[in-house]
Amino acid sequence: MSSTTSTLNQPTKYTWDPLHDTPRNLIGHGPRPPHPHWPNNAKIALSFVINYEEGGEYSVLNGDAKSESYLTEAVGAAPRHEARNTNIESEYDYGARAGIWRLLRVFENARLKGTVYGVGLALEGNPAVAKECQRLGWEVGSHGWRWIDYHSMPKAQERAEIERCIDLITAQTGQAPRGWYIGRLSPRSQSLLHQIYKERGLELLWLSDSYADDLPYYQPIPSALNNAQGSEVARPFLILPYSLDTNDFKYLMPNNWSSPDDLLHYLIGAFDELYAEGEEGSPKMMSIGLHARISGRPARIGAVRKFVEYVSSKPDVWVATREEIARHWMATHPYESVGK
Repeated sequence: MSSTTSTLNQPTKYTWDPLHDTPRNLIGHGPRPPHPHWPNNAKIALSFVINYEEGGEYSVLNGDAKSESYLTEAVGAAPRHEARNTNIESEYDYGARAGIWRLLRVFENARLKGTVYGVGLALEGNPAVAKECQRLGWEVGSHGWRWIDYHSMPKAQERAEIERCIDLITAQTGQAPRGWYIGRLSPRSQSLLHQIYKERGLELLWLSDSYADDLPYYQPIPSALNNAQGSEVARPFLILPYSLDTNDFKYLMPNNWSSPDDLLHYLIGAFDELYAEGEEGSPKMMSIGLHARISGRPARIGAVRKFVEYVSSKPDVWVATREEIARHWMATHPYESVGK
């Protein structure tokens, strides 16, 4: 192998990008986090999230070079290249055809609501989902235009997909998404969201591509974006941390949960610990991640129902949309009060 070929195969060395990068923060709220003063003195804020991705995954029908292989019942299966995998397609189809409605019925019967992380292409393929969410009072946040890895996507294409997702959710619900969880985001995603929302005069309340805390927190926007605004200091991002541990995707991971009881016991354990901290005077927030094609299955929906019944039996629990949590946090702990 020539030295030239060897050099071409080397990844580009990382350099700090002031337009997209922000420093890590290892301190956070510290040993005495702020009291969130949840409504009605709740001891915990619960955010139920349904990830609606079905139809937006990798598929040659969507113009991709491979089929989907992530978060399927065939754990570890390789994608097919330049070919369909109709078995995997049908797993995702199940979430759109049956799973989403079964999940929403559980919460309707309990008179609880949450937030849907909606993939744009998935919502476009099944408009009844957004309509039903509106009827039930669920927030429709954005999960990106596609359920794919955005890391290496060209900036112009990612910008176009963000714009397209905003337009689709606005058309279906009457308002632009107030928050985003992309999942497999690029280094540019958050900066692009800030720029696009500012250009369009839209309200961006929350971002959730973080697993760094049990409470909301503020994250400054990249320095180059702040400098571009002249004397005006841009409001930082409000981060509502999400969770990959209290999340049903672990059914479909190599270290998977083999039984719905695994999910139920884990969720109850996390809830009990955070609830106890609330009783001791330090309330927290808990996110529960669900998927239409995963927990929408008959064998798994019972665990969701039992957990909903469990938390509903406890006093002083605030079950809220992420928009409601974000607005409460901004009103109770505005950025100016925590320093810059």
